[in-house]
Amino acid sequence: MAALSGIRTTELPAGEAVPVLGQGTWAMGEDARKCKDEVAALRLGIDLGMTLIDTAEMYANGGAEQVVGEAIAGRRAEVFLVSKVLPENASSRGTIAACERSLQRLGTDAIDLYLLHWRGSVPLAQTIEAFETLMKDGKIRHWGVSNLDIDDMVELVALPGGDACQTNQLLYNPTRRGIEWDLLPWSLKHSMTVMAYSPIEQGRMLRNPALLPIAARHDATPAQIVLAWVMRTDGIIAIPKASTLAHVKENRAALDVRLTDDDLAALDAAFPPPKAPKSLEML
Repeated sequence: MAALSGIRTTELPAGEAVPVLGQGTWAMGEDARKCKDEVAALRLGIDLGMTLIDTAEMYANGGAEQVVGEAIAGRRAEVFLVSKVLPENASSRGTIAACERSLQRLGTDAIDLYLLHWRGSVPLAQTIEAFETLMKDGKIRHWGVSNLDIDDMVELVALPGGDACQTNQLLYNPTRRGIEWDLLPWSLKHSMTVMAYSPIEQGRMLRNPALLPIAARHDATPAQIVLAWVMRTDGIIAIPKASTLAHVKENRAALDVRLTDDDLAALDAAFPPPKAPKSLEML
């Protein structure tokens, strides 16, 4: 694991280093009155080294991409930009058209990592074909997927060009550990990065009292403990959302937390790992 801008990094299969802590944008762009604060939060995150920004055409019907576009204006070269295509748009031609719309909203010529948001009825081969065209045309630099279970991933990498997939973005936090049974080990074995969305379960899990003594031992907040847990393994990237400057700083400080074996055992007791296969969870 390398260091970039003072932040730990992990490598994509293509060899590019990206921060293990990025910035999510789900629910941004939904209220114009909050746009200024959202832009300021993203810009502070960039200042603090959280230069991976994740968004999607689905978020606020493109509104989140517009917020990101404003935040990265004049700073595009500093940012590793991730966006996603909806499954209903993921045909050979539809993917290209959706990407063009995202590029316009983002105010950029290229997306660093473009993902299929989840699997729909369009054959994966068609989406891969479109991704390859977009790469050849310089519109995207890498591609990946989101919310694909292990059977989908095995199918994907066996398709022509499928081995170019760089990541699988998945719901993962201490209350959503199902991927640890098979999908996460498979991903790490194949050097496939996992991007954990909703790493603090949109705040819901922070009420669990088991987090309090661990947080106290580290002079940290429960959210920082959870983020440190998510990022404890190389190859996993956390993308929490923060809409305020204070929240951005709190997230960044999670990288300074080093959980002990006793901490991890306590978290396993409070949030048990899976004991059997489980269907992939999504939010």
